[in-house]
Amino acid sequence: MRTVRTAPGRDRPATYSLQLAPGELPVMTWQLEKHGWNATSSFEEHAHDFPGVAYFHASGGRLRTGRRVWPIEAGDLFVVAPGDMMGHIAPDDLAEVQGWGVFFTADALGPDVPGAQLAWRTHPLLFPFVRGGAIGALRLRVPEPDRPEWIARMRAMHNELAQRRDGYREAVLAHLVLLLVDVSRLAADVVGDLRENSEPLLADVFEVIEKRYPEPLSLRDVAAAVNISPGHLTSTVRRRTGRTVQEWITERRMVQARRLLAATGLPIGDIAREVGFADPGYFTRTFTKAHGTTPTQWRQAGTVKGP
Repeated sequence: MRTVRTAPGRDRPATYSLQLAPGELPVMTWQLEKHGWNATSSFEEHAHDFPGVAYFHASGGRLRTGRRVWPIEAGDLFVVAPGDMMGHIAPDDLAEVQGWGVFFTADALGPDVPGAQLAWRTHPLLFPFVRGGAIGALRLRVPEPDRPEWIARMRAMHNELAQRRDGYREAVLAHLVLLLVDVSRLAADVVGDLRENSEPLLADVFEVIEKRYPEPLSLRDVAAAVNISPGHLTSTVRRRTGRTVQEWITERRMVQARRLLAATGLPIGDIAREVGFADPGYFTRTFTKAHGTTPTQWRQAGTVKGP
């Protein structure tokens, strides 16, 4: 497998695509280590049209994504969605990096996976790769006790792809599914991750949303809580995150709704009230618009446990 570059245009960066040989497995691993770069290695600003993750098991180096420059810390996990803007990477940025990248195409997960990226929001393992706007990769943190397992899984996937012994396809796909399950669990609370990593104003905004999303909550309520005007809050949050305050309130409610649908047998009306919707019908319409499927259909697609 190799990557193919499309030249940048007036309003888009260079874009890389995966090109497969006939019958080739659509999964690629890339060892990210300081000895793998030469002194002149440099990457232009670019995007991918395929999803992937980059995991770093040691501190050192920098990653430029969207409008941010991240000093890399041990346990950093970057979830790269198609279209996410990756900044220019200079040789010094790569000097100390140690980690792994895993890239794939959605059809690796089976023939029933939707082909359109926006439809991935209905797939539990691809949902973390659906975001509004090319604003940069999502940064998550792998808990310290889990880090050896992440390295072992990525190394095992890499070895299977390199050696291609009997059964390697099944082994690689099994490792990929387990990896994406872990990514999904870490990304379940996107608001929490932004609250941890963003500027003080955004931290305050997401703190208000986290505490009050089960209640009636509007843009004006959030603006009053952080002591700035609704107009200024709207422009600031949209500029920094690519979403409005109301979209973040809805996203937090949807995160909890998905958890309750998957892990409990609560009636849909009860779930609606638990996540801040007084009208179950409005909750169903909002959920369906966000996920392309009704709450009942989402529940039926997974394993439901008792309340």
